[in-house]
Amino acid sequence: MSDAKTLEVYDAQAAAYAAAFDAELPRDLEAFAALLPEGGRVLDLGCGPGGMAGWLAGQGFAVDAWDASPEMVALAGRHAGVTTRLAVFEDLEAEGVYDGIWASFSLLHARRSELPDLIGRMARALRPGGVAYVGMKLGSGEGRDALGRHYAYVSEAELTGWLEVAGLTLVQVRTGRAKGLAGTDDPFVTVTARG
Repeated sequence: MSDAKTLEVYDAQAAAYAAAFDAELPRDLEAFAALLPEGGRVLDLGCGPGGMAGWLAGQGFAVDAWDASPEMVALAGRHAGVTTRLAVFEDLEAEGVYDGIWASFSLLHARRSELPDLIGRMARALRPGGVAYVGMKLGSGEGRDALGRHYAYVSEAELTGWLEVAGLTLVQVRTGRAKGLAGTDDPFVTVTARG
């Protein structure tokens, strides 16, 4: 399910978001790419303005980039080698198609109750040995930030547990704190797992 208010914020803030974060590659991205086969097919699920998808395409991967915000999809489409699609998480129905799925702080906008299913969809969409990456904010419950975006918060144990139930093997778990678009310094967890 897509939250209308969250999408309104991203549509309105797309250019500012791209200016603030598009050139700043997360430290986990190179490690994720190193686990993929040369020329492999990758899905950036919730791609935002497409900076990470563009970087992956520049490394020779075949990259699909999906987002539910039309403005973000338009920005992502400007990156060479990236195939964009206006889509919600639930549109992921493929089986055994991707060598990697990158969901960097995107699934946190889903409802908490939807997260196990969405992670299961990611696992099914991976080819054998495929790699999944998920970044989420740490906490409990659901709420809205100062910009009005909906967030589902998770614990490290919840996220790793859902990935393992989906049949994935943990490769790396990292926690830290970072500032996002709303300017707050929030705790997070990222997990890389292999099918």
